[in-house]
Amino acid sequence: MAARHEEIADELRRAIDREEYTVGSLLPTESDLAAHYGVSRGTVRQAVAALTAEGLIGSRQGARRVVLASRRSQSFAELRSFAEWARAMGREATGHVVAQEYRPATKEDAVRLHLPERTPVLHVLRVRGLDGEPVLLERTVYADWISPAVHSIEPDCPSVTQRLFEDTGLVFAYGEHIIDAVAAGAQDAELLGVRRAGPLLRVRRVTTTREGRPVEWSDDRYRSDAVSFSVHNSIGNNALARKTAE
Repeated sequence: MAARHEEIADELRRAIDREEYTVGSLLPTESDLAAHYGVSRGTVRQAVAALTAEGLIGSRQGARRVVLASRRSQSFAELRSFAEWARAMGREATGHVVAQEYRPATKEDAVRLHLPERTPVLHVLRVRGLDGEPVLLERTVYADWISPAVHSIEPDCPSVTQRLFEDTGLVFAYGEHIIDAVAAGAQDAELLGVRRAGPLLRVRRVTTTREGRPVEWSDDRYRSDAVSFSVHNSIGNNALARKTAE
């Protein structure tokens, strides 16, 4: 069972997520929060310290704290897994495999997955949805060593990440994500229900195990009217890097 200060911190996170406290606004005083939750000011201080460490709130202005971020950072699981992300928002994730086949690894596959060229790898084209509405098109290439496990998963499995963990114990541990914008091609437009050449948000990612062994690389294309990404950085914590377009 979570400690009381952890429960309070979680309630405050959700309130910030719901924008009950918007960026730049002030949280209630420690005394007011303590009275609201029926706890001591020391318990409130512990909860507030957790949110400060996460970068959600800043230093005092008088007896109150300033809200710095409108949303908490997603966990790695939520960022890596579409189903985990949907669940965190209270939405239902859906998925359907449009096509999957083994192909010889191209030069790009070989570089990203650390495999010899022409190694058989599994290519999967999958449409993902929120509450039944298509919002994401995944073009994923799986390394040869995990391909058989992926190939055996039913086409409408809502979470491949969870199924691979249950079936093989695989844990996705590290990932690099490159985000840019692209125009929808004919296949993108048909499967996502958008106009051809319309804007899509593209995320190219490579995911590895704890040992750094590549599991997959993917070209994910989101409908621009359905999904956005936000980055919160500060002078003390900045994981964002700006690069020229490739």
